[in-house]
Amino acid sequence: MLSKLLVRTFVKNSEDTENAKVRTAYGLLAGIVGIIVNIVLFGVKLFIGLMTKSIAITADAFNNLNDSASSIITIIGFKLSNVPPDEEHPFGHGRIEYLSAFLVSLMVILVGYEFTKSSIERIIHPEPLSFQIVPFILLLLSVLVKVWIAGFNRYIGNAIASGALKASSFDAFGDVIISGVAAITLLISLWISLPIDGYIGTLVSLFILYSGIKLVKETLNPILGEAPDAELVKAIKDGVQSYEHISGTHDLIIHNYGPGKFMATIHAEVPVNIDIVKIHDIIDDAERELSEKLGIILVIHMDPINIDDHEINETRREIEETLVSFPLIKSMHDFRIVGEGVHKSAIFDVVVNSSKKMSEKDEETLKEDINKKVKELHPKYDCVIKVDKDFTDL
Repeated sequence: MLSKLLVRTFVKNSEDTENAKVRTAYGLLAGIVGIIVNIVLFGVKLFIGLMTKSIAITADAFNNLNDSASSIITIIGFKLSNVPPDEEHPFGHGRIEYLSAFLVSLMVILVGYEFTKSSIERIIHPEPLSFQIVPFILLLLSVLVKVWIAGFNRYIGNAIASGALKASSFDAFGDVIISGVAAITLLISLWISLPIDGYIGTLVSLFILYSGIKLVKETLNPILGEAPDAELVKAIKDGVQSYEHISGTHDLIIHNYGPGKFMATIHAEVPVNIDIVKIHDIIDDAERELSEKLGIILVIHMDPINIDDHEINETRREIEETLVSFPLIKSMHDFRIVGEGVHKSAIFDVVVNSSKKMSEKDEETLKEDINKKVKELHPKYDCVIKVDKDFTDL
């Protein structure tokens, strides 16, 4: 496979995709290949467009020139994203890669817009196409080249989890459709005299616009703050709970500072009566070992819970069973009982499904409903409830 051969030839230690230098080398390779291929395609298609008088092919040529500019943006993005942290950006510059992907998406929209205007102009003022066998064969070859470059960008994008390269791959597959339709239009012009060039160009341009808008949404998500990867969430939770004396976790929050650059905070439930130095050492080990294993910065907050008190354990179990009747609630944590005699409070947090938008009034209503249910079991308890959102969306 040519893609693998190029990677093995030009990317040293290509298997170590977690390494910043290796990742940059992948990005530079993709960018340089993209520039070379798209400049060649621009020249070939411009020649074909002028020879055949096809607005669809000429517009496609400038689309390839635009792709060359996108490759330059990709290279700049990879270079800047690996600039070391500084005083103003203590977590590095990894998000620049997301911005470069966003710029590529905007350029796709710009090409679609310009292509639409040119195609409509051709519909208003049609010109006959001039079919020639050599330009037609060159156009078919350009389609095959674009199929390869799309697969190449997708291969590297998947290898290093790059949104910018995945966007470029999607753009290239769109180019395959554009060039393919242009070739078909040129071929059928031998038998049909209708000005279909402009109509086909309009349809293709609308597809480009749709693709660009979709790419903008996809590339904006990590910038705005999308839900973290489910596998990473599971790995963090399972990893923390695998350590001795940690019985549960909650309040996991993951911050994304660029591809492969994550910071996570999580609360770990530990026995209230354990030696503080001992559990501190366990938490330190967990933070250090999991940070290294998962390639993240992990901070663990200790939440002491009483697991030896019969009243607390039994009441916790009963309230957990009661909360099953509330579909919005995913879990409960930080449960404790304070007070003595007939004046006691059950204090706990409930985690609600983040897909459900809740106002302050909705939260108060939920708390009142839970309190009412609990009082049916334990009239002497008043519930003090905090409503948490699940930021991992699992």
